[in-house]
Amino acid sequence: MEKETVYQVIISEQQEGRRIDHLLSESFAELSRSFLQKLIKDGFITVDGKVCTSKKLLLKKQQNVEIRVPEPEILHVEAEDIPLDIRYEDDDLLIVNKPRGMVVHPAAGNYSGTLVNAVMHHCGDSLSSINGIIRPGIVHRIDKDTSGLLMIAKNDAAHRLLAQQLAEHSITRAYRAIVYNNFKEDEGTVDAPIGRDPKNRLRQAVTQTNSKRAVTHYRVLERLGAFTYIEARLETGRTHQIRVHMAHIRHPLVGDPLYGPSKNPFGINGQLLHARLLGFQHPATGAYMEFESEPPEEFRQVLDKLKRGV
Repeated sequence: MEKETVYQVIISEQQEGRRIDHLLSESFAELSRSFLQKLIKDGFITVDGKVCTSKKLLLKKQQNVEIRVPEPEILHVEAEDIPLDIRYEDDDLLIVNKPRGMVVHPAAGNYSGTLVNAVMHHCGDSLSSINGIIRPGIVHRIDKDTSGLLMIAKNDAAHRLLAQQLAEHSITRAYRAIVYNNFKEDEGTVDAPIGRDPKNRLRQAVTQTNSKRAVTHYRVLERLGAFTYIEARLETGRTHQIRVHMAHIRHPLVGDPLYGPSKNPFGINGQLLHARLLGFQHPATGAYMEFESEPPEEFRQVLDKLKRGV
């Protein structure tokens, strides 16, 4: 018989009326919503002893929800000898500086050349299994064309503690971006819920429908004519959050193919967004650790052109 991890939740009065997949993805930060939906589809989640058959099930007070997470399948994604820019490593975690253009984990059409393929080669079997066979060790993600710092968990205990910090919004994540248009103010906050765009499944959007609260704090670093160099700090971590929020306030990122103009004066394909700073409490020692990395060359070239007025 397969080993499995069992989670249990008794629905409170405040939780009544919530969709089961939404509630569980918020309650268990280490389990992604897509992974929970797969568990529902495969019959691994029960409500009051009966198998849950719908991710849209609305929960009632005092219901007993049980989640059985089976032992991960053997990973069929191949380890690949791809160079990694490692900024820190110990027995619990790895901090890597992901290059622009690299996909974080395998998905349809991208089963090789990803960060996961590279990390598997570097770490061997020393990766957490919480996020399943496709995302070993992946605690959080950044988009393909976003460069910068990422945490990789090397065991399940470290993964749970890092994911808990993400859920509590206690991890420091600061990004650098070049956006269109100028700001009247020097700093501000976008507090607007994000969910899938009902008109385009490839996009996210600010919406009140099937969304989660999303908060981005930004400040102007330099005004550069028709563009602005900014820092954006994540309070929450939704898919495409900075890209969606900046487009929402009419400051789309330069080069963004989904949320910005179809063409840009720099010939950049992919948003100029860099995860520059990452700070968190070490999962074993509790000590606060902080790492920084500078934007990649292509980003710096555009910034230099803007500063010189080219």
